[in-house]
Amino acid sequence: MSTVLVIAEKPSVAKSIAKVLGANNNETGYMEGHGYIVSYCFGHLCEYAMPEAYDEAYGKWNRDSLPIMPEKWRLTVSKDKKEQFEILKDLLNRDDIDYVVNACDAGREGELIFHFVYKLSKSRIPAKRLWISSMEEEAILSGFEHLMDASEYKGLCDAAVARSKADWLVGINGTRLFTTLYKGPTLKVGRVQSPTLAMIAERDDAIRNFKPEPFYTIKLKTDEFTAATDRFSDKDAAEAAYKLCENSKAMVTNVSAEDKKSQAPKLYDLTSLQRDANRMYGISAKDTLDALQNLYEKKLATYPRTDSRYLTDDMAETAEDVLCAIFDTTLTEDITGFIHNTKQILNSKKVSDHHAIIPTVEIKKQDITKLPAMEQKILYLIAFRLVESVAPAFEYTSTKAEITICDLVFKASGRIVRNIGYKRYEEILRNIFRTSEVSKDDEDSGVLPELREGQEIADYELSLDKGMTKPPLRYTEDTLLSAMEHAGNKETVDDAERKGIGTPATRADIIEKLIHDGYVKREKKKLTATDLGVKLVAILPENIKSPILTAEWENDLTKMAKGDAYAEEFVYAIEKMVQDLVDTHTEPDPSMKDIFGGSSLGICPKCGSDIVSGKFGPYCKGKCGISVTHAYGKKMTEDEIISILDGSRTLIKNLKNSKGKKYDAYLTMTGTEDYTYKAKDGTEKSGVRLTFDMEFPKRKKKRKE
Repeated sequence: MSTVLVIAEKPSVAKSIAKVLGANNNETGYMEGHGYIVSYCFGHLCEYAMPEAYDEAYGKWNRDSLPIMPEKWRLTVSKDKKEQFEILKDLLNRDDIDYVVNACDAGREGELIFHFVYKLSKSRIPAKRLWISSMEEEAILSGFEHLMDASEYKGLCDAAVARSKADWLVGINGTRLFTTLYKGPTLKVGRVQSPTLAMIAERDDAIRNFKPEPFYTIKLKTDEFTAATDRFSDKDAAEAAYKLCENSKAMVTNVSAEDKKSQAPKLYDLTSLQRDANRMYGISAKDTLDALQNLYEKKLATYPRTDSRYLTDDMAETAEDVLCAIFDTTLTEDITGFIHNTKQILNSKKVSDHHAIIPTVEIKKQDITKLPAMEQKILYLIAFRLVESVAPAFEYTSTKAEITICDLVFKASGRIVRNIGYKRYEEILRNIFRTSEVSKDDEDSGVLPELREGQEIADYELSLDKGMTKPPLRYTEDTLLSAMEHAGNKETVDDAERKGIGTPATRADIIEKLIHDGYVKREKKKLTATDLGVKLVAILPENIKSPILTAEWENDLTKMAKGDAYAEEFVYAIEKMVQDLVDTHTEPDPSMKDIFGGSSLGICPKCGSDIVSGKFGPYCKGKCGISVTHAYGKKMTEDEIISILDGSRTLIKNLKNSKGKKYDAYLTMTGTEDYTYKAKDGTEKSGVRLTFDMEFPKRKKKRKE
């Protein structure tokens, strides 16, 4: 009797699929029953091997050994995942398996995860592809009824493999090249990571070098409205105009009214959802994706990693069913007379691999209040966005008036709402989560009184107001995601398959990686480059940190997935770029050769020598044996070490207690102490570490309902 093997990306997804297929017998590493075996990976089970796997000499970082370019790429299994790989390998080589179904996430990375496992297992059984956009039982069953041959996704697989090779080539060679040249800490270079860091550092630099300049505005105020002149940059000219206008006639010289519409917003793709969640609730892009992934696996939301903002033309009935489910379970206020048009969210031509993110009808079976708070917020967002997207336009009359005094024009504007349309549901969302930041209006929402040309304004007051120009705003995850999405747009051809750097699936991880590696710090919503990040950007050449080049690469990968570009040509171009990079950068920039090793992070509290950055992290130049890199098992960033060594009370996040539970605490260095520890070879060694006073942050009082 033949058996079908199904491989999912995660255990939780495998369990859902197994339940639908009737594979209910639990075995080690898989489930079996009704002619199916359902197993799983743990995300990226396999990966390209590190350089030392090709040659032991690569274990030592040496500029002369660069560039490292494998002729025959080798795959390896992550150490903590070998047991599951062996289970999959055995299953993929069983004689009774008729064919294997790739049920990993329906996207580029899911394709790569399966391809690497299949290739490393040396399986020869036929492969098919499950491509679904939700984990609902009906969607899974329909997906299995319409399995495609794996060869139909060759372009997507080629793009996934090419992306992985490109990241390896740029990351391995770039990191080793600049680390060895500048003899500093490990300087991590990445195809998407480096241009993202550069954008943050450049914004910080623009803010740092910004010089505010004064400007002046003359305002005309009445009991009913306020009008203002254009800005004056010259104070004397502003004061002269103000004096001229004092006690002079004010006449209405122009009045206009224009009916306008603001169309309902599009449905969410992953990036737009992450942006709104960050702007409105301060949720990080990574946490938004994780919450949405959980909702997907709970069958409450459709596939997360999408860049489409429409549904396909055949989903009108699905949209209506989901809307009914939303009104039955999500909208807590009585909404009568709901007028909507589902057609405005349907457009198959604008749907790529997956349609936009929407809830599923399964929300009718779920007590939403029992979900974790973050998942509730994300579910409400996508539910209300569907309601908004099918609602009528927001219609209003934009009114403008010009009042002239001594040839100086004062402008006023307002609007009269004619149909609140989709904005009605923004109000409901605002009430649910008590947020004041839902939408941004470009125009004054005040109402102008009825004015007519030639009318004299008899009773008014004038004021001369001084303002200062403001620097650009620091990046938040909302604005950084937008910058990543649109990076290189001006330089990219209009018909590009994809614009921007990274993909909806990877941008959150890039931001988190920059924070984890100590190049970027997150302070509430704001993202800023650390001192280490600024230095790294300073030494990198333009082509490595250029969002334009990275955007072009991403476009090439998207074309490759559609069969319109060749993987070999793409990888060759990356190899050539890496070769040129190594050939060009033979010596450090003389003006920055000591940028890492030469600067002190602080004074060693044990021997009084400088603590400086090194290849393996900060160390004492006096070689007294002190370790300053960790606090209670948490590796600190350089900025945190600088603050600690300075004696400052420093907030360190995500410390772990003996039970592995994370917590935050303020640490203040009190001195040093000797300690002993077990080395990897089992021998007992001694060392010196910092000691601290610990103080816990005050808990915020919960607001009473």
